[in-house]
Amino acid sequence: MRKPFMTSLAGLIVAGAAQAQTGYSVETLADGLNRPWGMAFLPDAGDLIVTKRGGDVVLWDAERGITPLAGAPEVVAAGQGGLLDIAVSPDYAETGLVYMTWVGEVSGGTSTHVGRARLDRDAGALADLEVLHVVSPGLAGGAHFGSRIVFEDGFLYAGFGDRGSKDFSEAHISQDLSSENGAVIRLTLDGDIPEDNPFVGHEGAAEAIWSYGHRNIQAMTVHPETRAIWLAEHGEAGGDEVNIVERGGNFGWPLASFGVTYRGGEEFAPPHQEGDGFVAPVHHWPAGRTDHNPPSGMVFYTGEAFADWQGHLLIGNLFHRYLGLWAEEDGGLREVARLLDGADHRIRDVAIDPDDGFIYVLADGEGVPLMRLVPE
Repeated sequence: MRKPFMTSLAGLIVAGAAQAQTGYSVETLADGLNRPWGMAFLPDAGDLIVTKRGGDVVLWDAERGITPLAGAPEVVAAGQGGLLDIAVSPDYAETGLVYMTWVGEVSGGTSTHVGRARLDRDAGALADLEVLHVVSPGLAGGAHFGSRIVFEDGFLYAGFGDRGSKDFSEAHISQDLSSENGAVIRLTLDGDIPEDNPFVGHEGAAEAIWSYGHRNIQAMTVHPETRAIWLAEHGEAGGDEVNIVERGGNFGWPLASFGVTYRGGEEFAPPHQEGDGFVAPVHHWPAGRTDHNPPSGMVFYTGEAFADWQGHLLIGNLFHRYLGLWAEEDGGLREVARLLDGADHRIRDVAIDPDDGFIYVLADGEGVPLMRLVPE
C-alpha cells in the first residue's frame, strides 16, 4: 500500500476577536496531477474518480494510487475549456453510470456538453459514452463554460457560465431565455426535459433552463437539511456570489452585481437590492481584484471526523489559496476558518468521504496534489 505523505497544519479561526485552533493533518494522496478539475466518490469501493481538464479521467485508490481510464470524451482543452465536472449517478449501484461535463466543438464554436458513461473497472475504461445535452447556442471564445453537476429528487442539475460576455446590458446572454449559457438546467437522468421545468411552453425560451442570470458557476451542492441547491459563481473583479437556486429565478447578472470592471475598476451595475426583481445572493465578496474570492468546489460538511464542523460549508478559494469553512448565520454566511491557508494551493474541488468524513481536496494547476484532511 502506498503511504500518504502527511504534514500537520491548523485552521485558524478568523471570525470575531477570539482565535482558536482546529487541529487537522494534511495527507498528500497523489502528486503531480495536471489541471485536475472534478472528483466524486464511488460508492462501491470508496475510491475517487477524477477528471483532468486536458481530457483524462483517472481513478484514485489507497492501494494503487492513480490509475488512468480509457474512453473519456474528446474535448477542446483551450482557454478555460476542457474536461470539467464528474458526478456519480444516484443509481450507480445498478447502472455503474457516471455523468460528466466537457467542452466540445459545435457549429458556431464550442459549447459545454453533458454526458454519461458506464465505468467498466475490469476493462479500466469508460464505456458506452453518451451525450445527453449540448448547451445552446455554441459560441466562439474560450471563457466561462462553468460547470458543475448535482442530483436531487431524481433529476440532474448542471450550471454553466456566460462565455465571458462583456455586454453589461439587458441584452446580455445570461438574461436571454433562449440561451442556456449563464444558466442552471434541469434534466431527467436520461437527458430529457421535465414537463414541470419553469419555461416549458414559453415561446422562444430554452425549456431546459431552471434558473438564469448567472455569470460563471464553479460550484454546486445540495443542502443536507433543506435539500435546496446551492451554487457559487465568479463575479467581475470581485462580487463573487453564493446563491440558493430558485425555480425560474433570475439572479441578475449583469444587471445587478457587487463587482466592478477588471480594467478600470468601475461600477457597471447597481448592487443587489430589495425590489429589483432579481434573486440576491445569500453571500457575496467585495469588489476589487485583490479582495475577491473566486470560488471553486463547495460542499456541506456532514461527516463524523470533524464533529464541530457539522453543517458548515466548505468553499475552495482560487485566488487567496485556502479552503474556507463557513457557518450559516442570520440568513447569510460567516467565515469560521481558513483551512490549508499558507500551503499555497489554489483550491479547485472538495469532497467528503461518505464513510469516515475525511475531507478530500483537489488543488488547481500543473503538477498539483490530491490531499486529504484528517483529524490531528
